[in-house]
Amino acid sequence: MSLTARLLGTARTVRDLPAAPAPDTVLAEAERLRVRLGDRTVLDGADLTVRAGQVLALVGPNGAGKSTLLAALAADTPAAEGTVRVAGRPAGEWSAAELALRRAVLPQAATLSFPFPVEDVVRMGRAPWAGTEREDEDEEAVRAAMAATEVTEFAGRPFSALSGGERARVALARVLAQRAPLLLLDEPTAALDLRHQELVLRICRERAAAGDAVVVVLHDLQLAAAYADRAAVLHGGRIAAEGPPAEIFTAGLIGEVYRQPVEVLPHPAGGTPLVVPVRPR
Repeated sequence: MSLTARLLGTARTVRDLPAAPAPDTVLAEAERLRVRLGDRTVLDGADLTVRAGQVLALVGPNGAGKSTLLAALAADTPAAEGTVRVAGRPAGEWSAAELALRRAVLPQAATLSFPFPVEDVVRMGRAPWAGTEREDEDEEAVRAAMAATEVTEFAGRPFSALSGGERARVALARVLAQRAPLLLLDEPTAALDLRHQELVLRICRERAAAGDAVVVVLHDLQLAAAYADRAAVLHGGRIAAEGPPAEIFTAGLIGEVYRQPVEVLPHPAGGTPLVVPVRPR
């Protein structure tokens, strides 16, 4: 039993804990999803399937509905119409505690009102497992998550004293420490330098290789092409195309969706698509 559980007098909790998913298992899906924010329809008839062992990138221009779709998959944003399922059940049928065992969410902004040390922030990811047989994994999960995101060296520093990029990596470490089989990451590379952008996407690939499902909102089409098994291109609240980036990242589609002429070239080393804006000469 963890120190927190002993101090709070928490007994072991009998709870239906998620098993490691088999490859290609559907861990989340949206059907005919329609979401309204205020008087605006942000998603209108979106269908998406998220499978274990894959990295799925959500891409598209600003306002296309990427973050809203991610939040709906997380069951954090309610749907006006349609269905969201997590681990085979309608998302609303899970309690908050049960849902937290099955999906971990990284929001765009990482903010805290109190100056918690970095290690304590990462340890917050272990809260769903308190009182269960897997709370014995807390120390190892926190250590591994901090090492993977390269934040161990400032474990004792206040979260509020970190740079934006450092906060982003600590927030990701919290998500990794949660060890849920479904990771939902909203723009995890937005505040990061080149090295750490690559680090984060390598972590996504590693989690997928270990059997998790990773859904990641990205603005960088090169990162999506290099690391995602599949991509969903959102446009005007709908999914304009979905499939392997090498198949759907075409000059016609990207140019239309982003309203910017582009060329799509094969990377000289690996052949993955490189999307290059057409600029005046």
